Amino acid sequence: MPVREAGTAPSSPPGQTEGVLVLRPARPEDAAAVAAVHVRSWQAGYRGLIPAAVLDDLRPEERAARYRFGEDDASAPATVVALDDGAIVGFATTGPREDPACGELLALYVDPDAWDRGIGRRLLAGARVALARTGSERGLVWVLAGNARAERFYRADGWEHDGTRRHAEVWGVAVEELCYRRPHLGDGLGARP
Repeated sequence: MPVREAGTAPSSPPGQTEGVLVLRPARPEDAAAVAAVHVRSWQAGYRGLIPAAVLDDLRPEERAARYRFGEDDASAPATVVALDDGAIVGFATTGPREDPACGELLALYVDPDAWDRGIGRRLLAGARVALARTGSERGLVWVLAGNARAERFYRADGWEHDGTRRHAEVWGVAVEELCYRRPHLGDGLGARP
């Protein structure tokens, strides 16, 4: 699936964008669609890692109220959405850390109906570009312990578990997370994600 950033010319004839993945910054009006992707991906991806009752009780409208898209604050997290045929099918959120040379991938989720289509890889490449644009040279991401799918995904892109673990609370559940780092954000990137 070709990818293009919003604002660039489509590679298909006008009116024929099917099969083209568009990455663009999230807007306030995207909150409900992003929250739906977030909840559905948690419910599918974390089944067996998070109690089923917690996953089944997640509501997109509760998640949507927490997002702050479209703010013009360089110190705030930034979210990019992936649109396939105009529908949001994934998102990635990046943010700065105390160490300005190391940015953090705070979230990357793809709707389960769109898994295994390369959307996550494109979002990850876009997130790396976004972090590099803020001056970060390296990146880190926290992965839920036991999430073998996510671990394979990040390792395939050059991220490595550095041995660090932390205990956190996510949506009211105590979890253990593993720190994955990428020493060079720009490795393997072309001119565009």
